[in-house]
Amino acid sequence: MIPFNKPFLTGKETLYIEDAVKSGKISGNGIFTQKCHSFFEDKYQFKKVLLTTSCTDALEMAAILANIEAGDEVIIPSYTFVSTALAFVRQGAKIIFADSYPDNPNMDATLIESLITSKTKAIVVVHYAGIACDMEKIMKIADLHKLVVIEDAAQAIDSFYTFSDGTKKALGSIGHLGAFSFHETKNIISGEGGMLTINDEKYIDRAEIIWEKGTNRSQFFRGEINKYGWVDTGSSFLPSEIISAFLWAQLENLDKIQQKRLTIWNQYFEHLKDIPFIHTPQIPDFATNNAHMFYVIFESVEKRSQMIQYLKDNEVLSVFHYLSLHKSDYYKDKHDGRNLQNSDNFENTLLRLPLYYDLSESEIDKVISLIKNFNK
Repeated sequence: MIPFNKPFLTGKETLYIEDAVKSGKISGNGIFTQKCHSFFEDKYQFKKVLLTTSCTDALEMAAILANIEAGDEVIIPSYTFVSTALAFVRQGAKIIFADSYPDNPNMDATLIESLITSKTKAIVVVHYAGIACDMEKIMKIADLHKLVVIEDAAQAIDSFYTFSDGTKKALGSIGHLGAFSFHETKNIISGEGGMLTINDEKYIDRAEIIWEKGTNRSQFFRGEINKYGWVDTGSSFLPSEIISAFLWAQLENLDKIQQKRLTIWNQYFEHLKDIPFIHTPQIPDFATNNAHMFYVIFESVEKRSQMIQYLKDNEVLSVFHYLSLHKSDYYKDKHDGRNLQNSDNFENTLLRLPLYYDLSESEIDKVISLIKNFNK
C-alpha cells in the first residue's frame, strides 16, 4: 500500500534528542528551542517566534493576545480544521464563517467586508495547502476597520506572498500574529509541535508571559528582573527540548525537503493538469507553492468516492479533507444560515494524493497512471 503520508527522518533527530537529554535541560526554552527561534526569525524575518506544543496552542495564544472576549465576532473560513475556530470559541467569540473562492479553497477576500460588524474583532485567514490568501487586500480591510489579522499558516512553512509593489514576505509574517504546525503530516515535522509568530511589537512582551504560564519567568532567566511571579493569564504552551531537538534536525534539511516535495508536486501537476474529469490546483500570481499537498477536484462526491475506492483497490491511499465547520454538529445552530456553497463543494469534491519525501518515482508513476486510467 502506498500510504497518504510517511514522516521523513533526516537521521539526526535521535542524536539531537540525546544531546538535549544529556544537557540536563529538557523542560523547554533551552539550546534547541533557541536555535529554532533564531532560525525562523533570521530566515523569514518574523519579529518574534515562540515554539509551542501544537498549532492549536499557537492559535489559542493568538486569541488571548488579541483580547478576544465573549460577544466578539471573529471571521474565519468554513473550510478549515476545527482548531482555527476552537481557539476563539474558547474565548467566548461568535464565529462568522466566510466562504471559499469557487476555484480555490482559501477564504474569498471579496466577501470579508460584508461580514464585518461593530462586534468584529479579528480576521483569521487560513493559507490552504500552503497557498497564500490575498493578504494585501485583507490587510487593507483590517487596517480600515482596525481589526487584528491572524494567519493560520499551519500548512504554509516556506511559502510567500508578493505584494503589488514587488515586496515578497513569508506567510505568517504579514498579519499581526501567525500560527504554524509541525505535525507529522506537515513539510517540516516534530511529531506534534507548533509555533506562534508575532509581527506586531506590542504583543511581544505579553506573548512571552502567556507562553510561560502567565509568569514573567523569561525575563527572569535573561536577568531583566530579580524574581518572577504570576502577572497575567496563560498556560504551559512551550514544548520540551526533546521536541525542539527533533525539529532542529528537520530545519537543517529544510531546503532539501522542500526541493524534493516540489519535484513530486510538479510531476503530479504536469501529468494530471489536462485530464478532463478533474481540476488541479490553481496558484494565484501573488502566491508561491510550498508543495504541502497535491489535491484534485472532481465533479461530484460520487466520482470522488469512486476514485478513493479505485485507488484503494490498487494499493494507494488517498483522502478527502475538511468538513465545512458551519454545518458541524457543534456549531450549526450558531451559524447565521448563509449558504457557503463553495466550502461545501470542496468538502464533497476535493481529494488529496500521497505526497511525502520518500515517495519513489515508481510510486508517483503508479498514482498518475491509475488516475489517468480511471474512466477507461
